[in-house]
Amino acid sequence: MASKKLIDDARRYHSEGRPGKLEVIPTKPYSTQKDLSLAYTPGVAVPCLDIEKNPEDAYKYTNKGNLVAVISNGTAVLGLGNIGTLAGKPVMEGKGLLFKVFSGIDVFDIELDTKDVDKFVETVKILSPTLGGINLEDIKAPECFEIEKRLVKELDIPVMHDDQHGTAIISNAGLHNALKIVGKKLEDVKIVVNGAGAAAMACTRLMMSLGAKKENIVMLDSKGVIRNDRNDLNKYKQEFATDLDLYTLEDAMRGADVFFGLSVGGVVSKEMLRSMADNPIVFAMANPDPEITYEDALDARNDVIIATGRSDYPNQVNNVLGFPFIFRGALDVRATKINEEMKKAAVYALAGLAQEPVPEVVAKAYNVTNLSFGRQYIIPKPLDPRLITVVAPAVAKAAIESGVARKPITDWEKYKQQLIKLMGLESPIMTGLQKKAKQKKLDVVFAEGENFAVIKAASEVYFEQYAQPVLLGRTEIIQKIADEYSIDLSKIKIVDYLSSENRAKREEYAKILWKKRQRKGLTYNSALNLMKDYNYFGAMMVEAGDAVAMISGYQSKYGDAASAALKCVGKRQDVETIAGMYIVQAEKQTYFFADTTIQTTTTAEGLASIAKLVAEKVKKLSGKESIIAMLSYSNFGSTNTDTTSKVRKAVEILHKETDLIVDGDIQANIALNKEVRDSLFPFSKLKGYDVNTLVFPSLSSGNIAYKLMQTIGKAEVIGPVLLGLNKTIHIVPINCSVKELVDMTIIAAVDAQAK
Repeated sequence: MASKKLIDDARRYHSEGRPGKLEVIPTKPYSTQKDLSLAYTPGVAVPCLDIEKNPEDAYKYTNKGNLVAVISNGTAVLGLGNIGTLAGKPVMEGKGLLFKVFSGIDVFDIELDTKDVDKFVETVKILSPTLGGINLEDIKAPECFEIEKRLVKELDIPVMHDDQHGTAIISNAGLHNALKIVGKKLEDVKIVVNGAGAAAMACTRLMMSLGAKKENIVMLDSKGVIRNDRNDLNKYKQEFATDLDLYTLEDAMRGADVFFGLSVGGVVSKEMLRSMADNPIVFAMANPDPEITYEDALDARNDVIIATGRSDYPNQVNNVLGFPFIFRGALDVRATKINEEMKKAAVYALAGLAQEPVPEVVAKAYNVTNLSFGRQYIIPKPLDPRLITVVAPAVAKAAIESGVARKPITDWEKYKQQLIKLMGLESPIMTGLQKKAKQKKLDVVFAEGENFAVIKAASEVYFEQYAQPVLLGRTEIIQKIADEYSIDLSKIKIVDYLSSENRAKREEYAKILWKKRQRKGLTYNSALNLMKDYNYFGAMMVEAGDAVAMISGYQSKYGDAASAALKCVGKRQDVETIAGMYIVQAEKQTYFFADTTIQTTTTAEGLASIAKLVAEKVKKLSGKESIIAMLSYSNFGSTNTDTTSKVRKAVEILHKETDLIVDGDIQANIALNKEVRDSLFPFSKLKGYDVNTLVFPSLSSGNIAYKLMQTIGKAEVIGPVLLGLNKTIHIVPINCSVKELVDMTIIAAVDAQAK
C-alpha cells in the first residue's frame, strides 16, 4: 500500500501548475506577420501541395517522422487492472514524458473508449497518417495479441505493444548477461515462466528466438503448469504446453536454472528457490511486489542472481530501457515495422552496454560509488546517457539489414553525433575534441593515481581510446582501489614513483630539473627530494618525454600543481604570463573565458598576452577564430579609472601587434548583444561579429562569471585549460568529477597532438 506521503506527492505532482505532464510547443518563429503567413495561410499551401504530389514529403515538412502515439483502452493499466480509459490517461501521459526525455520523440497520448478489437484497430488505422509510430499500451490479453498483429500487418509504420515486447527485450538482455556470469548456455538451461499473460508470452517467444529450447521451458498460469492434457487452454497458451510430468510451481522449480516471474507477488518460497540448480537466475518481475523479495532470495541462496521490476533493488527490469530507443532507431530509418531482428538487436545492445565501464554520472544518479558488470549489475540503468547512442543505432542497423527501412543510414558515427546533439548530451566542441583525441593514443600521466575518481577516469579514457593513461602512485594502493570497485587496470600502466625500481628515474629527473634551476637556488638534493612529490615527478615525465601530458589537481592545491608545472616545464618565451581558460557551453553557443584561474591581477601587456593565448588555443581546439571582447564596467572610455585604462591599453597593443578581431573596453551585456552593440558603437572592430571569447580584467571577475554561468546559467563548464606552458599540463579543480577529469584528458591529448 502506498504511503500517505507518496499519495499526496503524486497528486501534487500531477495537479500543480499546468495540470498533466505534457504540452505542445511551437518549433518555428511566430512573432511577425511574415512568420504567421508562412505558418498558416497562404504559405502553408506550398508544403501541402508538395505532400499531395509526394506523400513521403510529409516527413520533410511535418512532425510525422518524430511523432508517436501512445494508445490504450485502459483494460490492463500498470498492475491496476481494468480501471477504464480515462483513469489510464495519467499513465499514457507519463509514457509520453519518458519518450520525450529519453529519446526526444514527441507523443500524443490517445485513449480509446472501446473494448471491441475491430473498432480499436479501425480507429488506429484512421489516425495513422498523422503518426510516425504507434506504441500500444495497457491493453489486456488476449485482445492485445490480435490488435498488434493486425496493425503490424495493415500499417506501414512501426507498431509495438510495449507491455509485451519491452519487458521481453529488457529481461532477455539481463538473462543473456546472467548466463554469461554463471557460465551457462541459453540452449541448455531449464526455464520456468510463471504467468501466461501478454508479457510472459512475449518474453518466452523472444527467449526461444534467441536460442532457448521449447522442451526446456515450463509455463504456468493461475491453474498450474500449462500441459497438453488440459482442456481449458486458448490458442495462445497451447503454444507453450508441455508433456512433462509437472503440475505445480513447486514441481517446476526443482532443478530449474532460470525463473521468469510475470505473475503476482509472494508465490515463490525460499524452499522453492533452494530446490533450483546451482547459480539460479531469478527474474521476479511482478509489480509492485515481486514473486520473491530480493531479501528472501539472498537469504535462501548466496549464489542467486536476482532481478525485479523495482527501482530500489539492483537489476531493475524497466521498460524505459527499451521503447524510447527502439522507436528512435525505427523512426530514424523510417522502418515499416519493428521486427524480430530489431528486437534481438536491442537485446544484444543492452546486454553489451551493461558489460562496459559505467560513467560516474550513472553511479551518482543511483547514489553508489561505482557500478560494474556482475551479479548486482546485469542490466543498464535507465539514467545511463549512453543508451540512446547504443540501442537506437543497433535497432536502426537491424531495420536496414532486415529490409524494413525506407531511409538507410550510411554514416553511423555521424548518426550517433546527431543523437548526442538531439539530447544535449555533449557540447559540440567536446564532440569534436573526442574525435581528434582518438586519432592518436598518446601517453597522459595522471599524477594523483591513488584516488578512486582518478582511477575511474583513467579506465574510461582507456576504454574510449582517448589516450593511453599512466597512473602515478603506489601500485598496491592503486590496485586495491581498482579491485574494490571492479575496475580493470590490466592494460593501464602504473608508475610507482616512490619504489626502488624507479630510483634511477628520480635521479634522472632530478638532474634535469637541477640544471634548469641551479641558478635559481635549487640544489641537486632538493631536486631529488622534489621527485618524491607526484606533481614534480609527473611534470618531469612530461619534460623528459616519457609522457606527452599530465593531469593533476584532484587532491592538490591549484597553486602547488601550477608551481610544479612552471618549474619543470616552464612558460613559453613568447608569452608575458601563463593563464587559465574555461570553455563555457551555454544553451546555443560556446564561449571561452579567461583568465579564470591564474593571474589575480595583471598589466595591460599581460591582458594582451592572455588574449593572444586564448585566441591561439580556441583555434587549436575548435578550429574557429576568436572574436574577443576585452571586458570592463565601461564602454570605450565612458569611465576612466586604472582598470578601464589598462583594458584600453591592452586593446591598443593587440590592434598594433595582431590582426585579431578584438575590441574593448566593453561591458559584457553590450559585447554579447550584437544588434545593440553595432547600433551604439558602429566604429568597433567587433561590428557584425558574434563574440565568442571574453577576456576579463582580473581573475576575480572571470572566476565569478564562469561560476555564475555554471550555477544560475546552467551552462556546462569545461576547464580550466592552462595557457602558455612549454608543454601540456592541465590542473583540474580539487575533488572534481570523473567527467571533468576525462574532459581535461581529452583536451590534453589534443593539445599534445598539436604540439
